[in-house]
Amino acid sequence: MDLSQGPVRAAQAAPQVLCTASVHHDHPHAIETLVEALGPVELELILLMASPQTDIPALLARAAAVLPGTRIVGCTTAGEISAAGYTEGEIVAIGMPRAYFKAQTMLIDDLTDYDAQAIIDRMIQTRNDLAAARPEWGHEFNFLLIDGLSTLEDRLVSDLAMGLGPVPLFGGSAGDGERFGTTFVFHEGRAHGNAAVLMQVRTRCPIQVFKTDHLIPTEKRMVVTGADPDRRLVHEINAEPAAREYARVLGKDPEQLTTFTFAAHPVVVRIGGQHHVRSIQRVAENGDLVFFSAIDEGLVLTLAEARDMREHLREELGRLAADGPPAVILGCDCLLRRMEAQQKQVLGALSDILRENRVVGFSTYGEQFNSMHVNQTLTGVAIYPPDDM
Repeated sequence: MDLSQGPVRAAQAAPQVLCTASVHHDHPHAIETLVEALGPVELELILLMASPQTDIPALLARAAAVLPGTRIVGCTTAGEISAAGYTEGEIVAIGMPRAYFKAQTMLIDDLTDYDAQAIIDRMIQTRNDLAAARPEWGHEFNFLLIDGLSTLEDRLVSDLAMGLGPVPLFGGSAGDGERFGTTFVFHEGRAHGNAAVLMQVRTRCPIQVFKTDHLIPTEKRMVVTGADPDRRLVHEINAEPAAREYARVLGKDPEQLTTFTFAAHPVVVRIGGQHHVRSIQRVAENGDLVFFSAIDEGLVLTLAEARDMREHLREELGRLAADGPPAVILGCDCLLRRMEAQQKQVLGALSDILRENRVVGFSTYGEQFNSMHVNQTLTGVAIYPPDDM
């Protein structure tokens, strides 16, 4: 088969709870091929995780034509996770069969100007509607996709938290590979920037929403003494220029700081008794540090060191399988984890672990977990076979 038009990868978990398939981003009949690979199943919702190399308007237009009346949501990625594990340059399709899932979607089309209370009210009403439609199903989760260059993820998830009630939320920030140029979320046949899509899902399948990272806080701490929170910039650390002081604490030359440095030496903050990663994106021309998530003056940053990524991932996915393996895991995995794995030459091993544990999803510019926006983290939902299957 011509690899420019394939390969087509389809995963039918046993039992088949989610249907998944993937094709190369420039496959001439991508949508038709994906639909065929997903199988003759009546679908409640289709997720498309598309490489930024994809012709997105053409993809969505064709999807609307081939699948009229089917709700299709998704986003651009910083890499994909398919039945083969880590991939790049692909379109991954994930179908939620109507026999197991009932879902509603909400587009938040302007992250700089939205009515938080109206969104919360709608979330509560939607949850009630889903419960009324499927009262015999007892499991729920929320899945959020958000523009990864908006810098507004922290505010949005904080606002959405008021409408969650007991229902967990996870999600990922749309990516643009390693270019950081333009990112989109998809809803109802259109690609949107500066936007988010919230999926509220009720299911007959037991689920477990999770967040994990392989980082251990050290005793090395720094204080942010100058920052621009709105732009996620840190000007000063310990009253010294930010990049230079970060490099000094690491024992490195400030001129040699790279994305790989930041991936290998992240910082964490302690909130609510837990540590959450605050990853650095890059050094600005003036020596400021640009972060992937919320940052402010007075925050204490703790330098973290990494555990072996392979050992940690096996442990965490094994924990999710302690009472029986999930049929599938829908995951949002930070781009910095993939980059760190590449640098440490363990990407293939991690890819094998993801494949063996039926993880599908995408690499992100940030992750969401309940009311928090985090970095260098794997978040997701493990979906288990229904008890009556």
